[in-house]
Amino acid sequence: MSKTITITGAAGQIGYQLAFRIASGQLLGTETKVNLKLLEISPALEALKGVAMELEDCAFQSLGEVTVTDDSSVAFGDSNFAFLVGAKPRGPGMERSDLLIENAEIFSVQGKAINDNADKNIKVLIVGNPANTNALIASANAPDIDPRSFSAMMRLDHNRAIAQLATKTNTHSSQIKKVAIWGNHSTTQYPDISHALIGSQKATDLVDQDWVRHKFIPRVQNRGSEIIKARGLSSAASAASAAIDHMRDWEIGNLENDWVSMAIPSDGSYGISEGIMFSYPTVCSERGYFIVQSLDLDEFSLESIKASEKELLEEREAIKHLL
Repeated sequence: MSKTITITGAAGQIGYQLAFRIASGQLLGTETKVNLKLLEISPALEALKGVAMELEDCAFQSLGEVTVTDDSSVAFGDSNFAFLVGAKPRGPGMERSDLLIENAEIFSVQGKAINDNADKNIKVLIVGNPANTNALIASANAPDIDPRSFSAMMRLDHNRAIAQLATKTNTHSSQIKKVAIWGNHSTTQYPDISHALIGSQKATDLVDQDWVRHKFIPRVQNRGSEIIKARGLSSAASAASAAIDHMRDWEIGNLENDWVSMAIPSDGSYGISEGIMFSYPTVCSERGYFIVQSLDLDEFSLESIKASEKELLEEREAIKHLL
């Protein structure tokens, strides 16, 4: 059995990390042969050929063919899984709305290529920012693909929240369950531990609300900027790791008695507007993903969630001509 996996922006830092993790079997296991299709812009093709050489030199048992291309129709041909990583970064003096419009053009083209060339049961994870709205654009341009086949990555934020909570409580991340990230992959996201468990104890019994609101939430929201300040570059290895976590759980199911955070098409749950990609606590199984329902949310939580919804609605308005 073999699967075809597409990575866009594959010569970039995140794409580079992803390629080797997937080729080594971290996504689908070493028993599943993977064929990688690596997409880049034309000026980066030589660098991408170098990535392909390195993949070849690793002699991974689970790696089949490697295709290097600057043609979206080739890159998405018969693809079963796609990681849309490549995106234009925000430049000096660029407004968020400008970034939205420039990336919208990239993701509309890729959405069309997915629609016309990929396997109809493909799973597509958008990593390139602004990820939620880029996912909405890609999906809108792939009318023959189920919208639920598109999601945006919130798993990095989810993992960051778990790590911060583990550090604060002097526990291991593996002991923490039912953390949620609501909303947009931006500083308006709402990291929520109101239902989280650390072992058998409620997280809220082990940390005080002042820390949650004034330390934990802002740090998770701004962790990306903190990393850029420290290393001079944005998150790469942790982003690739989170992308693998997201896609693997989506494909085979997440851990029992737990949930994950995924930005998915809103169905109106928790009063959130339909027609945006919104992050919810989500359970994945072989039957697909399901939003966790009927969670009690206090006024602070509801206000925080609504603030992130507002930003996503504004983003959608800015690119509505491409939907």
